[in-house]
Amino acid sequence: MSNNFDEYAVVLNELDNVATLKRPVAAGTLLVNGIPRVKSSQDIMQGHKIALSSIAAGEPIVKYGQIIGFARGPIEPGDHVHVHNVEVRDFGRDYGFCEDVRPVDYVPEDQMRYFMGFERPDGRVGTRNYAAIASSVNCSASVSKYIVERFKTPEFKREFPNVDGVIAFTHKGGCGMPGGPPLDQLQRVLAGFSTHQNVFGHIMIGLGCEVNQIPVMIESQGLNVLKHQPRPTSLTIQGSGGVSKTIEAGVSAILKILPQANECKRTNQPISKLILAEECGGSDANSGITANPAVGIASDELVRYGGTAILAETPEIYGAEHLLTRRAVTREIGEKIVALIHWWEDYVSRFGAEIDNNPSPGNKLGGLTTIYEKSLGAVAKGGQAPLSAVYRYAEKIDKPGFGFMDTPGYDPASVTGMVAGGCNVAVFTTGRGSVFGCKPTPCIKIATNTDLYNRMTDDMDINAGTFMDGTESLREVGMRILEKIIAVAGGEKTKSEILGIGDEEFVPWDIGPTL
Repeated sequence: MSNNFDEYAVVLNELDNVATLKRPVAAGTLLVNGIPRVKSSQDIMQGHKIALSSIAAGEPIVKYGQIIGFARGPIEPGDHVHVHNVEVRDFGRDYGFCEDVRPVDYVPEDQMRYFMGFERPDGRVGTRNYAAIASSVNCSASVSKYIVERFKTPEFKREFPNVDGVIAFTHKGGCGMPGGPPLDQLQRVLAGFSTHQNVFGHIMIGLGCEVNQIPVMIESQGLNVLKHQPRPTSLTIQGSGGVSKTIEAGVSAILKILPQANECKRTNQPISKLILAEECGGSDANSGITANPAVGIASDELVRYGGTAILAETPEIYGAEHLLTRRAVTREIGEKIVALIHWWEDYVSRFGAEIDNNPSPGNKLGGLTTIYEKSLGAVAKGGQAPLSAVYRYAEKIDKPGFGFMDTPGYDPASVTGMVAGGCNVAVFTTGRGSVFGCKPTPCIKIATNTDLYNRMTDDMDINAGTFMDGTESLREVGMRILEKIIAVAGGEKTKSEILGIGDEEFVPWDIGPTL
C-alpha cells in the first residue's frame, strides 16, 4: 500500500538524498516520491532520516543541500540513515567571504514597534529590574545566597512592586586559577552581569584572600566610573568579621538599593533596544526544520527594526561556518569565524578529543547523526541578515544587527556569555525538552515538535511544531515568536520565570586549569 510522501517525510532541498520523517514508519511502508518509489527497509523513528536513492560507500549524505556526512558502506533507497552507516570526515568548505551579503530592508522609523521597558541613564533599556549580588569567588557563594534568601518574603513584592527580585551571581571559580585570559574572562562575565541593563544596582562579596580580588576587578572593568549605577558596595567575609556579619552588611547594602530601584517605571521603548540571545539545546532533527529557522525569521525581523540578534555556540557551527563567512559584511569579520574554528580544533585536541565528538546521546535519539547536520540546523537561528560583528566570550555587544559570539555549545555557559555581553531577552529552542531559565534575562523556550509541547506544556512557551503539522507556515511561526519576544520584553513572564528557574544557570566558561 502506498502513502502520500508529504504526510510522512520532508525533503528540505532538491539536492538532498535523504528525507526526514515526520512520523514513525514501519518496515515495508511504501512512500510515494516520484520514480523510483521508496519503501522503508526497516522500522524508522520520527525525526530520523530515510535514503531517497542509492548512496555508494564514501559518497556524501546531503541534507539542507549541504554535506552532513559520508556513507560508511552502500546505502539503498528506503534504508535508515543514521550513526550506524554514516561517518564524519573533513571536507573543504567554500568560505566565499562576503559573497552572500544581502542588504537589510529596514523598517521605516514611523513603523517602529515598541515595548514597555526600563530606560537606564546610559541609554540602554532593561526588560527586567533586579538588584544583584556578585560573588567574586566560590568561597562567598553561600553568603551571597543567604542574603538573597532574606528577600524572598511575601512582603517583598508589596513593598517593591517595580523590582523583579534580588539575585546572586554565584559560581565555582574565582581562585585556584591563573591570571591572564582565564581571570580576565571571569571578571568580564561578572562585570557584564552586574552592570547589565536588567540590573538596577549591585553589590560584590568576596572571601578576601582569593585570586579574583574585588578592588582589582572594579578597577579593570571600569566599575568605579559607571554612568548608570553607583560605585558598588564591596564586602569580604574576612574583612567584615565572618559569615553572619557579612550577611547583615550585605542585607543593609541591598536595602539601600531597593527603594531607588523601585522608583523605576516601565516606559514605551523601541524594539531596536532589544538584544536577542539565540540558543538551542536538547536538539532533535526537527530543530533545523521548525524552531531554528522560525527563530531565524524573528531574528531577521528584529534586525529590520534596528535591533540586535546574537548567534553563539562555536562548536555547533562546525561544518556550517561557511554559511556565516559568506554573509560577513567584511572579509575581516568572516576570517574571525574561521579563526575561531581553528582555535576550537586546537583547544579540544589538547584534551584528546575532537570537535566533531557531537551530537549528544539525546540528539542522536532525536535523529541528529553528525555535528555537520546539527550545525546546519543550529545556524538557521541566525536567519539571513548580514553578519556585522564577531565577539569574544562575554564581550560587550555594541553593534546593532546580526552578530556572533564565541561560546561553548554547553547551554548554560553559552547563554551566560551572551547575557554578560548585554542580551536582554533570549530564545531557546529544544526538541528533547530543556528546562532552561536565566536571570536576569527572560528566556523563551520553543518546542520543535507538538508532542514535546503537549508533554511539557508547563515548560514550553511556544510550539513551533505547528509547521511540521501543516497548520502554520514557517513565517507564521517566526512572526509568532517575534510577538512573544516583544511581549516578554515588556514584562510578560516566561514559563521558566513562573517556575522560578534561573538562579543556578549562571555558568561562566572556564578556559583555564584549576591550580
